[in-house]
Amino acid sequence: MTEEKQAASRRTEEDYQPKWLVAAPFLAPVPRLTRHQWRIIGLLGVACIFDQYDLHLFSLALVQIQAELAIPESQIGDLGAIVRLGALPAFFFGLLADRLGRRRVLLVTIVLYTILTGATAFAQDTVTFVVLQFFARMFAVAELMLAYVVVTEELEPADRGWGVGALAALAACGSGLAIVLFGFVDILPYGWRALYLVGLIPLACVAWMRRTLPETQRFVDHQSEQEEKTSWIRPVIDLTRMYPGRILVVAAVVFLLNFTENAAGFFGPKYLQEAHGWLPWQYSVMGVFGGAIGIVGGPYAGRLSDRYGRKKITAAFLFAHPLLVIAFYQMSGWLLAPLWVCMLFAGMAGGVVLAAIGNELFPTSYRTTASGARMIVGTVGGALGLITESILYGLFDSHWNAVSIMVIGALFAPFLVLYFFPETSGRELEEISPEKTK
Repeated sequence: MTEEKQAASRRTEEDYQPKWLVAAPFLAPVPRLTRHQWRIIGLLGVACIFDQYDLHLFSLALVQIQAELAIPESQIGDLGAIVRLGALPAFFFGLLADRLGRRRVLLVTIVLYTILTGATAFAQDTVTFVVLQFFARMFAVAELMLAYVVVTEELEPADRGWGVGALAALAACGSGLAIVLFGFVDILPYGWRALYLVGLIPLACVAWMRRTLPETQRFVDHQSEQEEKTSWIRPVIDLTRMYPGRILVVAAVVFLLNFTENAAGFFGPKYLQEAHGWLPWQYSVMGVFGGAIGIVGGPYAGRLSDRYGRKKITAAFLFAHPLLVIAFYQMSGWLLAPLWVCMLFAGMAGGVVLAAIGNELFPTSYRTTASGARMIVGTVGGALGLITESILYGLFDSHWNAVSIMVIGALFAPFLVLYFFPETSGRELEEISPEKTK
């Protein structure tokens, strides 16, 4: 190939953008990515859309599920906590991915969370529903965890924040799909059960993903450098031995946020329907139009953190979110919709940059194990938070006041980020978190 043709080929590669990007204007402005990197974003985006769809359904259709399965009001928080505990076993998929590779484990999680989501439509009692959702959440959380790790490992330092934000925004489209379909819950045959059947769609995508989803180059390079296979428990040992300070402070922030804020997201749809008389279609209208604004928070915050630093941007959004939650649960009338949109925007923005930092702080050999450890801490925090909310409900006879009181604790998280997190934006992963041998 002549030098002119090689130069033209490089320019074509640099200017390449996939056709599906037209349907995702909220990702703009987009960086220059290779075809390979765009393929990664697109494939993982499809998987995450339906992953987030499933994760959002329980909270969204809580009123309808509660009525049909005759769940007592006092048990809602406890059942929500049990379902969220399904994320705990997702940690072991992190260990598998550090041992066997991201790709194989990712495909298995997609198949299994899809099957379990569809099976939930046939649950005839509370126990069956909770068991199916427990295991569906396990595989769904594992899939999200691995997807963020893949994006972190495959994108350049200047684009990692945007990449994590873009994946979060695409995943949020799954929540949007759930919200749209929820608007028809009262007229769909079988009601909320039909919503869970929609979750079977990803099964049709798995064969395509199996042929086109590659292993991350960083994992391939790391495996080739290993002289011999390490033990299965080695990633856990290295996680606690090599960077103990990092895992402790990250765990503290993740636990605090999940303990104080999980109940706020869980009770949102129920709050609008019961406290303010909203109908399902009204929530759907707000979710579609307001959510279109809110999901921009992911790529926007990611790009800001690439430019101005992860710590400052994370802290700013983590500080704003709990204040917006309190306002949402204490206000009424026309203010509810804009507060919900701002709450969604700030929550997604802070969560995206925090996820980016969390993956950047640990080496390739145990990056998904570290991500799994964060999932465990967040799950335990969220479950304990829902249980605490049930206790506070018994004291105040109000879910809304209980949520408002709990979320005050989240205001401590941004200060932990500012004072204890290292800055990671614009740096190579190997510079941020080099592999240690001792």
